[in-house]
Amino acid sequence: MLDIAEELHRWVEQGRDFAVATVVAVGGSAPRQPGAALAVDAEGAAIGSVSGGCVEGAVYELCRQALEDGETVLERFGYSDDDAFAVGLTCGGVIDILVTPVRARDTARRAVLATALAAVADGRATAVARIVSGPADLMGRALLVRSDGSSEGGFGAHPELDRTVVGETLAQLDAGRTGVLEIGEQGSRCGAPLTVLVESSVPPPRMIVFGAIDFASALVRMGKFLGYRVTVCDARPVFATRTRFPDADEIVVDWPHRYLESTDVDARTVLCVLTHDAKFDVPLLRLALRLPVAYVGAMGSRRTHLDRNRRLREVGVTELELARLRSPIGLDLGARTPEETALSIASEIVANRRGGSGTSLTGAHTSIHHDPNSVPARRIGSVA
Repeated sequence: MLDIAEELHRWVEQGRDFAVATVVAVGGSAPRQPGAALAVDAEGAAIGSVSGGCVEGAVYELCRQALEDGETVLERFGYSDDDAFAVGLTCGGVIDILVTPVRARDTARRAVLATALAAVADGRATAVARIVSGPADLMGRALLVRSDGSSEGGFGAHPELDRTVVGETLAQLDAGRTGVLEIGEQGSRCGAPLTVLVESSVPPPRMIVFGAIDFASALVRMGKFLGYRVTVCDARPVFATRTRFPDADEIVVDWPHRYLESTDVDARTVLCVLTHDAKFDVPLLRLALRLPVAYVGAMGSRRTHLDRNRRLREVGVTELELARLRSPIGLDLGARTPEETALSIASEIVANRRGGSGTSLTGAHTSIHHDPNSVPARRIGSVA
């Protein structure tokens, strides 16, 4: 649901009634992940997607029905061997979809979701927990959790349940994860199990491109396309200009290692070093390889790579730290142009993030859609 927060926030501000269908669980080769949503308003307008087209029509009708009767429903869609063109996922996967009406008369639910949608639209880190299976009176209830641990809304079934969900949701928000939890009805092992969908929305991850060269311009555009907040950093003011990098969110004129020392990075940040100049690369990579970031890649020929590694060893970089370095940067696509090179780098970043091999899917027997950061449903209070 939070993936279409800006549009839904506008609907709330306009006073529209709507129903939102959210993917809560997937199996097999399902095209969308938990959190993907389709919303339909009282006039029949629709935004978002839950399946890339396979079951959109059926889900649309479920939303219209939910608006009419006010009931939250959980529906499963899967592949039908008897009729490949039946309402189902022709890709062979299975998805569970929660459909929740959000009407003016549903004051408590609407208030919580409105607050969450406004926060996400403003770019603030926010998570929403909703019960997707359990007692009928709890279905669709929502609890908002902010990054400071404060919360709004709740389930009203048992005080310990709200406290447990807040704690677990905050942990998911800190990691920027969306997934499901199984929790006892009283917030522990006690009582019948509840399934809770936690949707997290965090500010965009950062991509920092060091080196204001022509390849960097193409990489900036690719980074923006992938949803990163992109910074270009170069010590040379004649090259690091808004004219050369109109798509960058930020342009910094500073020595790369000095800027990296002063800026905020996290476990989602990617660092792309395109300078291939030892006086910039060595102090920068010495620092970068010791930071808890998602990706560090450096451009250069294989000869440059070997010389750079030698220099890094000389300044104390360990073999374990060097093993983190993606160099020469990018996947082997045979790239030559700046745009092709940017695609090569972006492909490696995506493969690193999602756990992909970078090999052709033709003839392969690996999963098409997989995410090493996804978290399966787990029972609170169980021993890991």
